[in-house]
Amino acid sequence: MAQPFDEAERAAVYRAIYERRDMRHFVPGPVDPATLRRLLDAAHHAPSVGFMQPWRIVRITDATLRTQLHAAVERERLATADALGKRHDEFMKLKVEGMRECGELLVVALMDRREPHIFGRRTLPEMDLASVACAIQNMWLAARAEGLGMGWVSIFDVDEVRELLAMPAGAKPVAILCLGHVAGFYPQPMLEMERWAERRALGECVYENRWPQGGAEEDRPSTA
Repeated sequence: MAQPFDEAERAAVYRAIYERRDMRHFVPGPVDPATLRRLLDAAHHAPSVGFMQPWRIVRITDATLRTQLHAAVERERLATADALGKRHDEFMKLKVEGMRECGELLVVALMDRREPHIFGRRTLPEMDLASVACAIQNMWLAARAEGLGMGWVSIFDVDEVRELLAMPAGAKPVAILCLGHVAGFYPQPMLEMERWAERRALGECVYENRWPQGGAEEDRPSTA
């Protein structure tokens, strides 16, 4: 039977999971190249359906391109606020990105020419996206262990970012990652601290054998 990590090692894994935060506030300064390499390698060792490894990561080092990406996010931020209706003003008070302050800006995308990959995707083609999410989570947890903050920005027009990065047809950006030094990690998820939403109880998300009946989902207030 396989042996578990020792107690200290297990505690470190769980600490990274529970203290990981979607960071928006950064302290300017470069990320050590060796550390960045370790984080990228952690992402590249994520599980993937059919071992297709669909993640592609673009490191943004051009200041003009960083400014253009920030402008794209800002345009979508305003559009998102309008789409939220009565929560418009509440949303506009939130800090949703740290793209100008973070030490590293990375764009994570789905690779092009994914269609030939059938293993695990024949009935669930979106499993390529799930695999990319696993790569991002690997990097996120490793960043927390390294004392670096990371934030996932998903507020952008896909075609605009695709064009800015000269992505081939079929490739799709799914995340702009802000990575860098932080003064400290939020004690709770930022959106929970801002009373935007709250974490569900574990029992609301774990079922046994069948989906529960009785409309529990409909009883919760909407966050949209």
